[in-house]
Amino acid sequence: MKKIVIHSDGGCHGNPGPGGWAAVLVYGKHVRELKGGVPATTNNRMELQAAIEALRILKEPCEIDFHTDSQYVRQGISQWIAGWKRNGWLTSTRQPVKNADLWRALDTATARHTIRWHWVKGHAGHADNERCDTLANEAIAAVKAAHTPQQLHALLEQFKAQADE
Repeated sequence: MKKIVIHSDGGCHGNPGPGGWAAVLVYGKHVRELKGGVPATTNNRMELQAAIEALRILKEPCEIDFHTDSQYVRQGISQWIAGWKRNGWLTSTRQPVKNADLWRALDTATARHTIRWHWVKGHAGHADNERCDTLANEAIAAVKAAHTPQQLHALLEQFKAQADE
């Protein structure tokens, strides 16, 4: 089984706001960088999207050391998700799980791999985490460049309205 090291990060300019996600995958001497952006989203959604995209790109089951600066992602996938699934995607207080669509996608993406989840402190000089942060910010900049401020505002208002439903 291939051994892969993954670092991921996600963020927004405003929360919610234009967002970006990124991942750096390392297999031996091979490095692959991924990034993408969304006009209206949240930090947590981008952290989840980064993890999902990094795992989706793998063509076969792998042994993975997965590094994230998001306690939300690390604790959610390693501790909370089993209870959410047992409770029909409700929290312990019987509220709908936020970002359940992405948690389900991450659950599916992890199924064929053996993953050890690691938390790294963000913005603390860890090279691969810093690279992910840079890539995520590049993705946010690209989203901003592709939309007028009015378009971004309209998309953000639409996102907020959907989040309130």
